[in-house]
Amino acid sequence: MTDKQRFSSIWDAIEDTPQQAASMRARSELMMNLTEVIRERGITQGDAATLFGVTQPRISDLMRGKINLFSLDTLIDMAATAGMNPTVKVSKPKPVRHSRPKRGAASALAPA
Repeated sequence: MTDKQRFSSIWDAIEDTPQQAASMRARSELMMNLTEVIRERGITQGDAATLFGVTQPRISDLMRGKINLFSLDTLIDMAATAGMNPTVKVSKPKPVRHSRPKRGAASALAPA
């Protein structure tokens, strides 16, 4: 039987480091929200490009989810320009639990 590893997000599963996963989570959330705002407002990609000061193909990349083409800074700037309120939320790390030997069980550290 193989152990199944569980991840809190897809980014944790596919990125090499927790730092890369955190960046990808933030970027993907911003991209999804920006795409939603553009669609809800019913503006064209050309109008969105004018609003954000970029080219229409750049908006196409955003709408198609080409996440590797966008930095976190760029996406935050775009969200602020769209009238959104982008914020960064930082949570404290989860406490690390160390396993203790059960009562009465021999400890690997105890002298023989």
